[in-house]
Amino acid sequence: MKTPHPLRSESPLIVYMDFKSPYAYMALEPTYQLEDDLGIEIDWRPLTLDIPSFLGSARVDNKGRVTESRRSDEQWANVRYAYRDTKRTARHRDIILKGTVKIWDSSLAAIGLMWVKAHGRDSLKSFFFNVYEKFWKRELDIEDVAVIEAMLDAAGTQVAGFRQYASGEGRRVHDSLQDSLHPAGLFGVPSYVVDGQIFFGREHLPAVRWCLEGREGPAPDVAYGVW
Repeated sequence: MKTPHPLRSESPLIVYMDFKSPYAYMALEPTYQLEDDLGIEIDWRPLTLDIPSFLGSARVDNKGRVTESRRSDEQWANVRYAYRDTKRTARHRDIILKGTVKIWDSSLAAIGLMWVKAHGRDSLKSFFFNVYEKFWKRELDIEDVAVIEAMLDAAGTQVAGFRQYASGEGRRVHDSLQDSLHPAGLFGVPSYVVDGQIFFGREHLPAVRWCLEGREGPAPDVAYGVW
């Protein structure tokens, strides 16, 4: 499998996601709505965030008490705001969003996303929503290959061969893609790419829609809408 170019695709829209990002989770439903409205196939790709590199790291217990921290006061302030922001959206949409107890390595789940794309796109939506929902309810260990295999099976995707793929070709392609993203200007999720132009954040969905519909009329401003 060849590593894709970070800004090019046969699809009119590339979307970069990470399962451990609450912002990406809140963007999933409206982004799928855009796909349905326009009758397109999105090229979904992983952007596996290295959170400790810019927000430090920490662990908390099941009651939310910090048991280990390598964060400055400023980093804690940024993290707390991010959760307040996304939890507001989650409450409006009756979505359970529990803060994570540690900084997860989401690369295995990202490789699962790549596997689903290659072995049955019809299962992709189910895999996406199931993994996001269970992970943010603290019901899913996304670092356990057996757990990801179970999620593949639940979505109706072939499981045989995934373990070898995850430690071999899939890992190689995933890591190679990640190495290419920052130099291309991709640094966070959700990120949308239309005709090589990058839009970061779901607030840009009106502009993404405008681009995909032919850029007719004035360009829209950023907006969250009901999302």
